[in-house]
Amino acid sequence: PMQALKKFFEHVLQALLKHIDFEVVQCVVIASPGFTKDQFRDYMHLEAARRDLRVIIENKSRIILAHAPSGYKHSLKEVLDTPGVMSLIKDTKAAQEVQALKEFFTMLTNDSARACYGPKHVEVAHERLAIQTLLMTDTLFRNTDIASRRKYVNLVESVKKYGGTVHIFSSMHVSGDQLAQLTGIAAILRFPLPDLEDIEM
Repeated sequence: PMQALKKFFEHVLQALLKHIDFEVVQCVVIASPGFTKDQFRDYMHLEAARRDLRVIIENKSRIILAHAPSGYKHSLKEVLDTPGVMSLIKDTKAAQEVQALKEFFTMLTNDSARACYGPKHVEVAHERLAIQTLLMTDTLFRNTDIASRRKYVNLVESVKKYGGTVHIFSSMHVSGDQLAQLTGIAAILRFPLPDLEDIEM
């Protein structure tokens, strides 16, 4: 049975590597009844070290374990309804937002032509396909003006389409609050756009 289990773990690991893009997915929850999840985690980390699977090694903190009442699909809802699991998911998401904001401020300080904020500057940067990371507060999507809401939704989809990463910050979180003070929208750029400073906000 150990061989069969190993084979199963290998299938799960391959599926994880094939289908999970950590640029998009913020957190992976591995759930099972009993200790299967723990055994799989050990297998995954061991194999990651052995085969130098960077994607697993670098995203270790974003892979979390949870208890599932059964191995059936409908158990997923119960797993996600567990308060502990939800807070872990929120923590990994919040941690990523904090990291993205930190990178933005570092860029703003060290290489200011590769960072911008404010709707107008971000829009111009996107027209030039310069956005590497887009940072936005969720309040922009709750705008009463439908046209502005649509504009932001389109911007997010378009940035993703051109290979950029998007972080939507919760206004309930301290990092979302910091971003809100910078108009609620900012971007880290792929290349410097020094002339942005001449464009009015």
